[in-house]
Amino acid sequence: MGNRQNIKLLVLDIDGTIAGISNEVRQPVIEAIAEVKHQGIAVAVATGRMFCSALRFYEAIGAQLPLICYNGALIQDPKTNTVHQHFPVPIPLAGQILDVLETPPYRDKITIHFYIDDCLCVRDMGEDTRKYLERTSAPVRVVGDLRELLTVEPTKILALSENLELIDKLSADLCTTFTQDQLHFTKSTPTFFEITHPLANKGFAVQYLAETLLGLKPENVMAIGDNFNDLEMLKYAGIGIAMGNAPAPVQKIANWIAPSIEEDGVVTALSKFW
Repeated sequence: MGNRQNIKLLVLDIDGTIAGISNEVRQPVIEAIAEVKHQGIAVAVATGRMFCSALRFYEAIGAQLPLICYNGALIQDPKTNTVHQHFPVPIPLAGQILDVLETPPYRDKITIHFYIDDCLCVRDMGEDTRKYLERTSAPVRVVGDLRELLTVEPTKILALSENLELIDKLSADLCTTFTQDQLHFTKSTPTFFEITHPLANKGFAVQYLAETLLGLKPENVMAIGDNFNDLEMLKYAGIGIAMGNAPAPVQKIANWIAPSIEEDGVVTALSKFW
């Protein structure tokens, strides 16, 4: 494990890490992060959420660095709106993803979200989308035919279903159809299958903040996350911490396991290291 004395940057996931069932950052978490900032540690947010949906969490904890959103597909500074990096899904590949998702058994059983210009675009307003909007308060466009959007590269594509076996089948199908240098696949929850550009993952994004913006090394970084979309940043960081609610494979690669989100595990983690 890295030396806590070397840590200069703390990177935090949102859902399942600093925000749980309440969809808010609780006061003990805010206070623990404030203490870390008081000691001169830079604080950043890395999330699968949209930029607009992540902003209130970024502000709640007083993060200072550009915001990593869409699992690293977009890095944008909330203070200046400067876009540091944007790696959208190429249009031909987005079309091929639709080809797969619009065939049986997926067509009527999986909800497709396209994200373009920080707006959620959907075919229709189904139950999965309604639940998503309740948690994210995202702007939404109902477009009918998603193919009409394929004049612009989507920042991210999300496939949603409560049928976990179907999500696993989709994952297997897409992993055999596309190579790792074409697209990046991950899950932020068991029901969310996320598709991005191959350079769009939290590991590369945190590396950009640390090395390009701050002149740091991996051993200067602590990252805390709770799901498969956090794997790359937990591996990159000198100290990678998984939440107690993280799936077993995520916990396995972490340097330390914090208590769960509903136990304010970030507070325990930060009190252990500072």
